[in-house]
Amino acid sequence: MDTARYDGILRARKAELENRLNRIEQDFVTPRNPDDDDRAVERNNDEVLEELGETGERELAAIDAALGRIAAGTFGICTRCGQPIAEKRLDAVPQTPLCQTCAGEVSRDVSGKV
Repeated sequence: MDTARYDGILRARKAELENRLNRIEQDFVTPRNPDDDDRAVERNNDEVLEELGETGERELAAIDAALGRIAAGTFGICTRCGQPIAEKRLDAVPQTPLCQTCAGEVSRDVSGKV
């Protein structure tokens, strides 16, 4: 497996997310409009930005964990069952710690479906 390629993909995505999160943070510190109607719209926008920020932070944590697995030499190995993760899956979600089977099992466990 070409871990150098995944390292590059993960680092590029990390830089993109960090840039996006910085822009979101800057938007929060921008002075608010004194008009009541505009402030209401801005508050709604802030809620959306906050959710995007939280999602970005979770993805950054997953990317950092994947970069750690690359450094440790365990990238591409499922952290749950120890089996190799298919390269097609890594191509789609390079930060994934789980193979397709384990990801499906975890998803079913979380949703409560058997």
